[in-house]
Amino acid sequence: MTAEISRIERAAQLAWPALEDVRDGHWVARFARGYTKRANSIQSFDVADDADAGSRIDDLASRYRAAGLKPVFRVTPLAGSGIIAALDERGWTPFETSLVLAMDMDGEALPVPVKTRFFEPTDPEWRQGEAVLAGYDAATADTLGAILNRLSVPARGILVYDEADDPVGAALAVNAEGMAIFLNVVVDKAMRGRGYGRAVMHAALNWTRESGATQAALQVLADNEAAIALYRSLGFADAYSYHYRRPSS
Repeated sequence: MTAEISRIERAAQLAWPALEDVRDGHWVARFARGYTKRANSIQSFDVADDADAGSRIDDLASRYRAAGLKPVFRVTPLAGSGIIAALDERGWTPFETSLVLAMDMDGEALPVPVKTRFFEPTDPEWRQGEAVLAGYDAATADTLGAILNRLSVPARGILVYDEADDPVGAALAVNAEGMAIFLNVVVDKAMRGRGYGRAVMHAALNWTRESGATQAALQVLADNEAAIALYRSLGFADAYSYHYRRPSS
């Protein structure tokens, strides 16, 4: 199971690169102007690498503070007991639990009954559509663009459209070394419950399958019941969970 978690975590990192990485053994501290916790947190990629965890946490935390960011540790099953103990000793409190769902991919094409377009992640039209649907301000949209510019694996931005030809759903589909990763899945609030979320996920699954991915994984907030229900209906099953820790002050 640890090997499978490691593969998913590596793929997720490739699919969502930070703007700067600081490495300490099998730990990575990621920086991306504060946009998303995934790209602005510390995590371990080897459960055995937990020696001297306290001083290492303190050192990396100081780097975040120097960058004007609050330190955050992303606690996955690859965080060893020494890390957990050091975080507890320092009073770093847990918040925001997410589930990682995964599945094997078969060769079946899924129906997409609405207009759909695929874009290179660098395409301004997709970036604008994603930013509008997600409600991003200019600074956040700029950081999203900077992250997408650093993608080194095959990816497509996806937009689905309503009958008026307006974009109502978006997603980023990535093939990270044979593992399909799906990010930034969003549907216009006024259009939810009409099948657009399923349509954009069908399109994303079709593209990643056609590009050679044989497995798929995604991350979803544990309290997002509607999204979890959709993903499970598509064949995803619970793989593991993670949460974040932050200092109390």
